[in-house]
Amino acid sequence: MKPPSQRQLRAGELIRHALTDILAREEFADPDLSGKSITVSEVRVSPDLKHATVFCAPLGGGDMSTTATALNRAAGFLRGRLSQEVDLRFATILRFVADDSYDEARRIDELLASPRVRRDLSTRSTGDGDD
Repeated sequence: MKPPSQRQLRAGELIRHALTDILAREEFADPDLSGKSITVSEVRVSPDLKHATVFCAPLGGGDMSTTATALNRAAGFLRGRLSQEVDLRFATILRFVADDSYDEARRIDELLASPRVRRDLSTRSTGDGDD
């Protein structure tokens, strides 16, 4: 698979920043979005810039899949707002996906903090000659 072009990366960052601002500003009637702070961690844009996959998560935890589903219900509204703020040739079609990378990072941190792993790491760093 080909890595994203500079154009795709630039468009993704523009969309990410704009969506972050829009989500912070807008009041949503949807109870799954109302009063929630949502972080947009990454936006991956198709080569033609017509489609974007938006990785998001509610700040402070919560049900990520419910939030992503609610954002997909509001995607048409958010697409309209986005087209007003970002000057692209086409109004990008948005698809929201729950970003579980934060949970994965927390799981790895917990693993590294466990006594067994800490003991193994300290044994290796003392240079006991096994290397």
